[in-house]
Amino acid sequence: MGRSMGVGRPSALVFDWDNTLVDSWGTIHAALNTMFVQMGHDPWTLEETRLKVRKSLRDAFPAMFGDRWQHAQKLYLDAFEALHIERLTPLPGAKLLIDAMAAEGYYVAIASNKTGRLLRREVAALGWERYFSKTVGAGDAARDKPDRAPIDLALDGSGIAAGPTVWFVGDTGIDIACAHNAGCVPILVHGPEGGLAAEDEFAHLKPARHFRDCMALAREISQ
Repeated sequence: MGRSMGVGRPSALVFDWDNTLVDSWGTIHAALNTMFVQMGHDPWTLEETRLKVRKSLRDAFPAMFGDRWQHAQKLYLDAFEALHIERLTPLPGAKLLIDAMAAEGYYVAIASNKTGRLLRREVAALGWERYFSKTVGAGDAARDKPDRAPIDLALDGSGIAAGPTVWFVGDTGIDIACAHNAGCVPILVHGPEGGLAAEDEFAHLKPARHFRDCMALAREISQ
């Protein structure tokens, strides 16, 4: 597998969550627009949401809402919590992928910019806790992605240090930047519509390998 990938076989895999393993764009979009209306802002189109949503709330909202950002955060989280479990949908091949990783005995963790308690609620709702040694969300580490801190926390206690034997798998430029910042191998998986939201996200920081979907990555893992 290492020769076909052009990178070495991993000792660990750390995954983004939203739109890497589960389809979240619709829920994120609905919650954002509920909040925007309550804050007196114009709603976004779904395409705008797909293009603009990258950072965690604590990194994105102060620039958007100034000293009202914590109020906006509460409105968003309230709207999101009302929707997210009933709409939670694994991406095609995601369960196959994590089953393949379990069968191969990899150390596997999550590092997401989704608020930590909501992230862990979703993992539990799918019954996937047993697959992930650590589930790190926004606010759990000292800083959020693209800083390396979430990857370091996801690996903490594993005996595996961030570096060229660790693959970080995600669907956006912020994930690729996070992998580079941690010295890990950046692996890109397309989102639910099979295409990148914005190709120029990857103009300067390139993925080491690019997969169409979870099933394609699962096939590599199983080789």
